[in-house]
Amino acid sequence: MSVERRSKSFRLVTALALGASLLGMAACSSGVPSGQGGAAVSEPQHGGDLRVGIVGGSAKDTLDAHSPVTHPDEARAIQLYDTLASYDDNHKVQMSLADKITPSDGGRVWTVHLRDGLKFSDGKPITGADVVFTFLRITDPKAPTGGAASLATLKRDALKATDAHTVVFTFSSPFATFPDIAAQYATGIVPVGYDPKKPVSSGPFMVQSFTPGQQSVFVKNPNYWRAGQPYLDKVTIIDFPDDTARVNALLGGQVDAIDQLPLGQINVVKANPTMKVLESATGSWLPFTMRVDQPPFDDPKVRQAFRLIVDRKQMVDQVLGGHGTIGNDMYAPLDACYPTSVPQRTQDIAKAKELLAEAGKSNLTVDLVTSPAAAGLVEAAQVFAQQAKAAGVTVNLKKVDPGEFYGDQYLKWTFSQDFWFTRDYLPQASNSGLSNSPYNETHWNDKEWTDLVTKAQATTDQTARCELIKKAEQIEFDRGGYIIWGFPNSVDAYSASVHGLTPDKSGIPLTSFGFRNVWLGK
Repeated sequence: MSVERRSKSFRLVTALALGASLLGMAACSSGVPSGQGGAAVSEPQHGGDLRVGIVGGSAKDTLDAHSPVTHPDEARAIQLYDTLASYDDNHKVQMSLADKITPSDGGRVWTVHLRDGLKFSDGKPITGADVVFTFLRITDPKAPTGGAASLATLKRDALKATDAHTVVFTFSSPFATFPDIAAQYATGIVPVGYDPKKPVSSGPFMVQSFTPGQQSVFVKNPNYWRAGQPYLDKVTIIDFPDDTARVNALLGGQVDAIDQLPLGQINVVKANPTMKVLESATGSWLPFTMRVDQPPFDDPKVRQAFRLIVDRKQMVDQVLGGHGTIGNDMYAPLDACYPTSVPQRTQDIAKAKELLAEAGKSNLTVDLVTSPAAAGLVEAAQVFAQQAKAAGVTVNLKKVDPGEFYGDQYLKWTFSQDFWFTRDYLPQASNSGLSNSPYNETHWNDKEWTDLVTKAQATTDQTARCELIKKAEQIEFDRGGYIIWGFPNSVDAYSASVHGLTPDKSGIPLTSFGFRNVWLGK
């Protein structure tokens, strides 16, 4: 993250839940793929205060543009900081603060051109010097942030602004996916001399107040570059680690929208004529994480056995209530290179027992650390524990709060879980798979896989790059440290007075566009 965590960037890293065409969406009515819509609203209305309940949060919450960890962290980053590029609602890269990102020298050099007239919330121009500062901060070798691993081949000494609008990025080898990295929410542009305790905004809103673990209040950025946006005067993001409290706050009118609606509450919300449900399929995932450097998971046979224990259909049906798709132990299902030809892994208890016996681990007992840090994590842990009994495996659940889960032991748990939002394969691999990745929660360090990923990152021909990615995904399928049982839909809920929300594939539809498209009306 997962948690995107991070910048899960990734982690996840708030979080949340969706948009249509970036400009056209502003004039759309709210709607949901399930058919629950409302009367069309002809035009966006300016003004109003939006209150949003977001899952998770802790006393370690941050406003840092480049270090979001929890769902609320990520939500705040998206309100405050725009990126050079961004994703549309179909998870396709489009321009944002930049109006052009152009490769040369076979992909070793990328030239970024900023739009005219960009300003930070304090009125100062957004210039090439700020872009250089931002990426030097992200890749600072003394304090690298979540996005640093994705930019490992950046020649920091050669990064330069040739004028106020133009920045040249030079890499030591071809870097085919730079626009994807530039669109990650943890690469938000900040001003030279940026202080995360007193953030200056490049996004649609700016900070009015911030209380870690409780709430953050944002007001409209008067210098935001998108004409007429945001429509709202104020956005308040409230941390809600407890699902029941979050739903009750919506139904009781204390908030106008919530992310990650518990699946058992979908019909309750739909039955209320003053409420709406927002749902879309995504590439988000809720993996079980097995540390490949710690027993019993240092034995690939044990990892294989655990993947065979899982009844994926039952997981999707029971944990997600059918609101998702079955996984196959490989992430990035929306990537054009995703290997759909790999046979679907299914539950095989007999084979799991056989592998455990060969590993000398029959009648194994393990601890599984879980947390309500994202919807479905605890429920998935409970279902897995039941399924494991058939293979003679005893799973002791250790439930901790999100603050502890993402505290000092995060990335150290031997057997645990996480959440990740939609990413393509190579950006995700950089976040969680390389030995120097910021969120290598499985402690994966496979030379054959690393060589394939490194080569793919430097391959500009998409057909050739896809072949490398498919080989890398196959390795993770065979011996990786993840159990990827499914891809949950994003399911959020909101008052019928909230407009401008539409489904997208990001996994964080509620905040993916920084609430800049949202308005309040009847």
